[in-house]
Amino acid sequence: MDSIIFDVDGTLWNSTEVVAKAWNNYLQKEEHMNITFTADQLKALFGKPLAEIAALIFPEHPVDEQSRLIDGCCEAEHALLHITGAPLYEDLEKALQILSAKYPLYIVSNSQCGYIELFLEKNGFGKYFRGHLCNGDTGLDKGSNIRQIADQNGLKSPVYIGDTMGDFEACRKAGVPFILAEYGFGKVPEPDMRISKPMDLITLFC
Repeated sequence: MDSIIFDVDGTLWNSTEVVAKAWNNYLQKEEHMNITFTADQLKALFGKPLAEIAALIFPEHPVDEQSRLIDGCCEAEHALLHITGAPLYEDLEKALQILSAKYPLYIVSNSQCGYIELFLEKNGFGKYFRGHLCNGDTGLDKGSNIRQIADQNGLKSPVYIGDTMGDFEACRKAGVPFILAEYGFGKVPEPDMRISKPMDLITLFC
């Protein structure tokens, strides 16, 4: 193993409470829609590409309207996260400090443009990561983005840390081992490895 690629939601932080509040406020006050999301509902959606999430939560709307509504949700989400941030998982920064001294670290997410940058800026974590890609940047699925960031940076033997079956399937497509963050949002029956907290990565790799 020569490098580590991370997911964001359910792996590095849990923004679902903040995002639910932002989406509800926007949809109810700006769009006058009688709709309410909970953090648990968002946990089941996070990790999917944004267009897929929009189709699931606005099925009665045409595609262009789904896109407009989810874009509005994301703008509201970014604005609130810039103010409040979101809870990080246990001892995350300590783990990143140790890992980044030994390995190049990257992020690949199915998020919208600007979300990874927001995460890095809000937490001061840019110093720990060498690069990142997301669906919003490239329009590609997560497996393709994992493969692309590995190829672009000459990563010969990366591993990916994520928390959903979608992450597992993306790793299989990219030909990269998958480590399940069991504290995250999903369940994966047969990952290559498991961790119950970020500091478990130190035990595995340092």
